[in-house]
Amino acid sequence: MVQDSIRVLQAHGHKLTKPRRLVLEVLEENEKPLSPYDIQGILRTRGKYLNHVTIYRTLDLLCNLNLAHRMLSSGGFIKCSLDSTEGCHRFMVCQNCGAIQEFADKELCQEENDFAQNFGFHTEHHLSEFSGFCSQCYRKQPQLAE
Repeated sequence: MVQDSIRVLQAHGHKLTKPRRLVLEVLEENEKPLSPYDIQGILRTRGKYLNHVTIYRTLDLLCNLNLAHRMLSSGGFIKCSLDSTEGCHRFMVCQNCGAIQEFADKELCQEENDFAQNFGFHTEHHLSEFSGFCSQCYRKQPQLAE
């Protein structure tokens, strides 16, 4: 909910500005990844205007607070569906219908950190998407289920 995101913003010392509220509302209402220009277009249809730089900055803040995520496959942004769930957030994206399932796994995150450290690398962020077919699409396509 937008109210939950607002509480997180304020808990981290950020003000709730009109642009932040507008972007949060658009992300909340959409299940598919949106580009900053998509967000700008949706707002325009509502008689509101935000320039794309403001939208990019807002999205950057929301991502830093784990309130939104940038999808690697599309470059668009979605609202975080897991709130404060521990672990690195990951996504499974259906190639057919575009459904996105978000999950987090604290142990997987730690294993990846350990793996990176074995190479002398110090990880700050983990990014990962699984691409394939959701169970509904998989069942609907006989050549896939065989």
